[in-house]
Amino acid sequence: MSIKKNIPNFITLLNLFSGSIAVIFAVQGNLVLAALFVALGIFFDFFDGLAARALNVKSELGLQLDSLADMVTSGLVPGIVMFQLLMRAIPNSEPTTEIEWSLGNNWLSWDFSTWAIVGLLVTLASAYRLAKFNIDDRQTDSFIGLPTPANALLILSLPLILHFNPDPDLVRIILNQWFLLGLVIFSCIVLNAEIPLFALKFKTWGFKENKIRYLFILYAFVLMIIFQYVAIPLVIFSYVIISLLYRRHLIQEKVEAS
Repeated sequence: MSIKKNIPNFITLLNLFSGSIAVIFAVQGNLVLAALFVALGIFFDFFDGLAARALNVKSELGLQLDSLADMVTSGLVPGIVMFQLLMRAIPNSEPTTEIEWSLGNNWLSWDFSTWAIVGLLVTLASAYRLAKFNIDDRQTDSFIGLPTPANALLILSLPLILHFNPDPDLVRIILNQWFLLGLVIFSCIVLNAEIPLFALKFKTWGFKENKIRYLFILYAFVLMIIFQYVAIPLVIFSYVIISLLYRRHLIQEKVEAS
């Protein structure tokens, strides 16, 4: 077995490992640490493709492994986090991290709001998006629909804002059940919508061919400095808008060139 060939796969497994730890924290209700390990997993997800291209060892196995890792880190965890947020937002619903193994005759009962399960629709939509990505040959240099890591960052930013930027108005909005339900619907739609978005993964480091990527990263960095964690949803929404404008610009360039 070639060590060189499996370096990208090892990085992908680090993504999966980080996501698995994030699942544990999310189930326990520690959403800040869950967000931290999701961010770490997305970091590894960014570099596994770079490693595969740099070492010229891209493989079908790596593609499938990448999607399986993303399913946990960027699919399962956001669904659980949304479930936990809805538990806190829905009236008369209190989250619990205690485990009671001796259920007796109450094995059909549960101590959470049934409506909170709606948050897991994010996980289902993420799975559908990843499955479509694996068989869609249009998404080699760009994305169709919001990538699951971007959607995960959008959702995981909410507990970070609550913890590190607890402005009363922001807290009131984020812990509003209708806002969270609307965000679930938005996520499910934008993950699978036929929206062309530029990819943030670099094939080369040249500025000319990656101008929009470098400028967007700079833009995101400036927003993070100014708004801290509140910048994350602003960056994600900007990503969608800028992608649409950039797509329109490319189409105009082709028309003018012809």
